[in-house]
Amino acid sequence: MCGIVAAAARREVSEILLEGLRRLEYRGYDSAGMALLDNEQQLQLHKKQGKVSELEKAQALHPYLGCTGVAHTRWATHGEPSGVNAHPHISGQRVALVHNGIIENHAALRDELRALGYEITSATDTEVVVHLLHLELEGGATLLEAMLSVVPRLEGAYALAAVDAANPGEIVGARKGSPLVVGVGIGENFLASDQMALRQVTDRFIYLEEGDLVRITPSALEVFALDGTPVDRARVRIDEAVEATSMGDYDHFMIKEIYEQPRALAATFAAGTGDRSVLDEAFGANASEIFDQVKTVQIVACGTSYHAGLVARYWLEEIAGIACEVEVASEFRYRKRVQHEGTLLVAISQSGETADTLAALRNATEGEFLGSLVVANVDNSSLVRECDLVFLTRAGAEIGVASTKAFTTQLVALLLLTIALGRRRSLPAEREQTLVDALQKLPDYVQQTLELDAAIEELSEAFIPKRHALFLGRGIHYPIAMEGALKLKEISYIHAEAYPAGELKHGPLALVDDEMPVVAVAPGDELLEKLKSNLEDVRSRGGELFVFADREAGFSSDSRVKVLPMPHCPEVVKPFIYTVALQLLSYHVALQKGTDVDKPRNLAKSVTVE
Repeated sequence: MCGIVAAAARREVSEILLEGLRRLEYRGYDSAGMALLDNEQQLQLHKKQGKVSELEKAQALHPYLGCTGVAHTRWATHGEPSGVNAHPHISGQRVALVHNGIIENHAALRDELRALGYEITSATDTEVVVHLLHLELEGGATLLEAMLSVVPRLEGAYALAAVDAANPGEIVGARKGSPLVVGVGIGENFLASDQMALRQVTDRFIYLEEGDLVRITPSALEVFALDGTPVDRARVRIDEAVEATSMGDYDHFMIKEIYEQPRALAATFAAGTGDRSVLDEAFGANASEIFDQVKTVQIVACGTSYHAGLVARYWLEEIAGIACEVEVASEFRYRKRVQHEGTLLVAISQSGETADTLAALRNATEGEFLGSLVVANVDNSSLVRECDLVFLTRAGAEIGVASTKAFTTQLVALLLLTIALGRRRSLPAEREQTLVDALQKLPDYVQQTLELDAAIEELSEAFIPKRHALFLGRGIHYPIAMEGALKLKEISYIHAEAYPAGELKHGPLALVDDEMPVVAVAPGDELLEKLKSNLEDVRSRGGELFVFADREAGFSSDSRVKVLPMPHCPEVVKPFIYTVALQLLSYHVALQKGTDVDKPRNLAKSVTVE
């Protein structure tokens, strides 16, 4: 979950490295550091606890300059956030290393190195790697030879980039289980955790595969397999405009991304449809052949993407008549599974690099699944490269740690999948057309919801002194309540839990008092009357209710009940608009509490370690 960037160029690269870190800060912001080889081929190091801005201040006060360097922004795993534990790590004032991942056998390696006289100064798992490299280099190896010798000894996941003062002008990288891309320039080459870090300097990339090593200099790059054999990897040119990494006129990326949803939803819908129908080929060249054989669907995902999968289960079973199971990816891979004939494995991930989801895909046994499909927002990511079928959402770069537009565009993709599978079973053509029409109008309904921003901000004031909150929903809106609770806890640090409203009397009601606000998603569907009964239970216990209800549902506000009338729209798109309203609620609560909305404590955008 850390971010790494490295540069070998014929020009000074400190600002390139800093800009790369700014663009990667969503991956971690506990500490940051940068190591450069100066004109005397001496390693110069800045490391600071805190965000990249602290590193920028250090560089401004005491500038270090060089044409070769590595840099890192950290999300702490082994070792607390501190200057000592920050990367890069250095050994013998000769070699500097940055790392994303977890070295699982670091304790044994640490003991071995201490026996050889190495002093371990940090609590990180990474420091052992830099000392192992130094040991090989002192024995006469080149940096590439040292990396080839060291990485087979590492258990776990890693993306590595190292520079050696005795081999100036070159950087060597390696990847296993963590992403690493090569940025190809003219008279310069780069490494980074993802392409967004390098879009300011190049539009040409090589996406390293599992087990690859790479050596870059200003004028050359070489990719090798673990045995040292040279391998060819395709160069990909990214033609679209540079991803927006500026907030523009907004105060935070999160609110910017919330307001970008009408455009993102329209773009994702357009990518999957043509002539008012869902296109099989939007999922891949052989999608039709696979879809024809699908009998069941298994969805795996984490976090917000998991909630998207839970929503999709309702659609797949109700609309398409296909049995669907949804499981947290980190649990899926560790249980013994019963094989079901004709099962499509669907992996959902914004980044396409989520470690547990990727591991779940790789854990699938030969013949266990009919095929695999990934719904992701990032092209050329690991999941995209390894799945049989791909649907790329069109959310655009999402910088805020709390996912917003990525979630709703995932829902569009999953509803399109539902339609594509449903028409092979019992979905009538007229019903398909109704669903497509509703999706086409979805951006307008979301825009209407965004116009409720001021009213939602007013509601949010009641949450400021609270430490807990309860979210309720029924049917397909229970996962939406789960997503609302997750957003609130992510960015405001209020403990929030979601329950199916029918479970209220089975425990949660004991918690309800005037200090426990209760948020209810009340769309006005066939479960409305049962939900109203559940809410009366809350009101009678002195609880304060915040009801997001269809304006035609018949709810009215009173002293203990605050009702937000929501746009009236087709049932199938209600999960989208209620999600947007809850996103706005979470944003305004966090804003008024004074938390860091875009970079909540202890979290990072892309979870690339287990």
